[in-house]
Amino acid sequence: MSEKKGIPRVALPQDVRLATLAVREGLPPTPWGENSEALFLTSSFVHPDAATAARRFANEEDAFVYSRFSNPTVTMMERRLAALEGTSGCIGTASGMAAILITILALLKSGDHVVCSRGVFGSTIKLFQDFAKYGIETSFVSQTDVDEWRAAMKPNTKLLFAETPNNPLTEVCDIAALAGIAHAKGALLMVDNCFCSPALQQPVKLGADLVMHSGTKYLDGQGRVMAGALCGPNRLIKDVFGPVIRTAGIKAE
Repeated sequence: MSEKKGIPRVALPQDVRLATLAVREGLPPTPWGENSEALFLTSSFVHPDAATAARRFANEEDAFVYSRFSNPTVTMMERRLAALEGTSGCIGTASGMAAILITILALLKSGDHVVCSRGVFGSTIKLFQDFAKYGIETSFVSQTDVDEWRAAMKPNTKLLFAETPNNPLTEVCDIAALAGIAHAKGALLMVDNCFCSPALQQPVKLGADLVMHSGTKYLDGQGRVMAGALCGPNRLIKDVFGPVIRTAGIKAE
């Protein structure tokens, strides 16, 4: 999740290159001095006393508490991916679809409207369609026709969602143009960046507000894991998505 004052950071130069961030950002080594990232296979953590535990469970003190919402292994990935994407915060999720679900649960309510490319991953389309029964309407538009995106905007539009390039058609949308359309109406632009990864594209540099990943794809690269991530500013990651993460049980573990 967001930066925690009680959890140390890796000391890195301000002008460090992307390749260095990919292998050095995250958490400092433990006192054992391991060379590669440690895996913390634990559901919970020990606290020095009951009062400290109470503060930590109440989110009044930053610490690792319970792996449903805080774990050193996941924090390592979150910090590294946020650095690569150029965002101040990141949430590791159970899957890419979980990252989209968190966004819907945290940002949208009955009566809100979404504009989404019809070229996105099929499960993404189905998820947005399923939320129609909760009063959240979605309009699906051409991946590449900016005018169609603009025409679909409504006074209650809160979110624009695009996957670019999309999989498997590899259609590319104009992220900067979509960001302009969204921001002119007070909406947010979210981009699924799992096809390119931050090695090839950083959507926030083009105006996107949120970036999501299915970590199962190019972040992993070997087809070994189920994972996802949601990157964005800490004001959203900590204050808006954070409470959902602590209760919903859809974070990476």
